[in-house]
Amino acid sequence: MNDQLAKLDTSVAHSARLWNYLLGGKDNFAADRAAAEQVLAFMPELVQSARFNREFLGRAVRHLAGEAGVRQFLDIGTGLPTADNTHQVAQATAPDSRIVYVDNDPMVLVHARALLTSSPEGATDYIDADVSDPARILTEAAKTLDFDRPVAVMLLGILNFVVDDDQAREIVTTLTEAVPAGSYLVISHPTREVNPEAVDRAVAMWNDGGAAPMAVRDPDVIARFFDGWELIEPGLVTCSHWRPDGNDTTPASEYAGVARKAG
Repeated sequence: MNDQLAKLDTSVAHSARLWNYLLGGKDNFAADRAAAEQVLAFMPELVQSARFNREFLGRAVRHLAGEAGVRQFLDIGTGLPTADNTHQVAQATAPDSRIVYVDNDPMVLVHARALLTSSPEGATDYIDADVSDPARILTEAAKTLDFDRPVAVMLLGILNFVVDDDQAREIVTTLTEAVPAGSYLVISHPTREVNPEAVDRAVAMWNDGGAAPMAVRDPDVIARFFDGWELIEPGLVTCSHWRPDGNDTTPASEYAGVARKAG
């Protein structure tokens, strides 16, 4: 653990820790809090977007583990553990669910034990890897997941840190070609649709701060990540509108969708 902590650069904001702060967590540093407060000064709905994105994760996983019958989840860009992590939601519905988490932030790795509290019937694992290395992710994930059976590939708030569109599509293609028919692809991604001026300013501030650069994408660009897959209802929408189930439906600057790989 000390080796991982030694890798932390607490002087530069990190997205996982910033998100943790927005969600009311304690696993963040002064640089993360300062970056968050700078953005919140002109984009106060960022807290709401963080909550809506987390609620979308819960609704999507409950649908997949329930009605869709998925028992395997590959959650890339996990972020810091909080309430209702993927394995908790999935195993509450289907205790035999198997979940592999992937992240490259040393802080997340330090807390990974909180992601590994599987039900006896299921399994969880954690891979310290970057989204830009999908081949390694697949190799390591195969130790826990059976890629001959359907897998839900989850990319929530992570593709925006792959700023080149072609590279981002290549990553998604590599991951989705590795899973069989009946698998699902879950994506959430920031857009300019709801509050473009504030989003542009927030991204510029984030990128000028020395953190891992990020990009926002229009919904039509995000939709292309799902090419060849069947988007399930309601399609690609602001994440608060994806099967809201009584939750707040105020539009958020995060679009989300869930798609199925046809047989």
